[in-house]
Parts: sequence; structure tokens; C-alpha cells
Amino acid sequence: MRKTFAFLICSVLLVVLSACGTSSQGSSGALTGVKPEAELVIEATNFQFDQAEYHLKKDVPVEITFKNAEGNHGILVPGLKLQLSGKNNSAVIIPTEAGEYEVSCSIMCGTGHGTMISKIIVE
Repeated sequence: MRKTFAFLICSVLLVVLSACGTSSQGSSGALTGVKPEAELVIEATNFQFDQAEYHLKKDVPVEITFKNAEGNHGILVPGLKLQLSGKNNSAVIIPTEAGEYEVSCSIMCGTGHGTMISKIIVE
């Protein structure tokens, strides 16, 4: 009886955990099965991104690729539901609203971490 109960509890726990990890959009807001029409590469070195601002077109699928050239960095763009790092370094998104979106480093990288900011402008 105890073994059956333990097996049942473990089975329910596995189902709950697998359901929590399943999504049509990843945690970064990335889309699957969408062919990008544009590409954006964001490169990070110690305490700065390669550009102060990046430009995207509204309603155009774009593949955003993150390259870590120096140090240990990642990017976080909350307004676009995008987070990339060394392990998850690219995603396809469709920006649906024009505006400016802050890009910041998502990994504590040292003394200049707080100033490591850029922006994506969707036109």
C-alpha cells in the first residue's frame, strides 16, 4: 500500500513538473517555427555593448543573436520578453509595438555592470 501511494505521488509530481516546463514560447519570449526576415547581432565586451542603440521594424520577425566577446555577460530586454546568454544565445521575436526598449546585462559582470545598458528602438 505504501509503495503504491509513493509511486502515485511521484507520478503526479513528475506530471506537474513537466507541465511547468512546457510552453509554445520559451522563457525568453522566443517563437518557434517562425522564419526570421531580419537579423540583429548584439555583441558584449566588458561593461559595454557594441552599439548604444539597435533598430528593428515593427511586426517583422527578427532573429536576435547574442555574442559574448569578452567577459561573462547576458542580455535582458523585459519589454520584449527577451533574455539571452551564452547557453541560450539566439531567439526569434516579432516586435509588435513601436517604442524604445532597454537592453541591460543580465549577469553580474563586475564594477561596470550597472552602466552596461543599451536600447532597442522599434520603428
